[in-house]
This record gives sequence, structure tokens and C-alpha cells, in this order.
Amino acid sequence: MDTRTSSGLAVAGRLRDATNLHDLEALVGCFAPDFVNETPAHPARSFRGRDQVRKNWAQIFAAVPNLETEIMDSASSGDTVWTEWEMRGTRLDGAPHLMRGVSVFKVVDDVFTSVRFYLEPVEQGGVGIDGAVQSGLGR
Repeated sequence: MDTRTSSGLAVAGRLRDATNLHDLEALVGCFAPDFVNETPAHPARSFRGRDQVRKNWAQIFAAVPNLETEIMDSASSGDTVWTEWEMRGTRLDGAPHLMRGVSVFKVVDDVFTSVRFYLEPVEQGGVGIDGAVQSGLGR
């Protein structure tokens, strides 16, 4: 068995558990100090450093006090772990919070060193596929 693979899946499980327990310290402990978050669909949202992880999650836990996460599926190879997530709860203003997507992590020494982050809020309603294709084409 490739221990890097099993380690990566274990770190993903620790992250899920820390998130569901709202344990900020355990959650931050899943990330390397120089962690790199790359958000390809929204490049301005990319960042570096575990301190930003802490800041982000402190805000999320405060705004969605009943947040729950689930890993819907996962795959790993070597130091790369692909995870499909669902995050749900109710915001303080009463609105539903629902995000789904994929995170592709690199793992070294039992912590995440980087991620390509593709989680997005789930759009309720909106245009169908034909409208989305036309809009993406500027029509």
C-alpha cells in the first residue's frame, strides 16, 4: 500500500471531522504553514498561508453555526488527493448555505500543502443549460 495515498485520505477525513465538530484548531492543523490555495475559476481568491485558512474558517463557523460537511467521493494517487465535497447549513440570516465541488490537494508529512479549489455555492433556479451556454458565449 502506498502510505502517501492512505495518508492523504486520512488528512481529508481529519479535515471533514474537524469541520463537522467546528474545531478550528484541528482544522487549521490539517494545513502546512505555507499552504497554497489556488482557485482557478476565481484567481483573485487564491492565497498563501495557514493564517488565511484560520481567518476564512473562523468566519464560516461564525456565519453558519450548524455547518455540516460530507466527502461525497474521493480518489488519491501518490501525494494527490481528489475530494468531492458538500457543505450545508443555515446562515445567521436564515438563508440556506449549500456549496458543492471538488478540491484537489497535495499532501506532504500528513498535512495539505496546496489545493486547487473548485467549491461553489449551489445555484437554486437560474437559467437552464441552453441559457447558460448562450450566456457563456456572450449571446
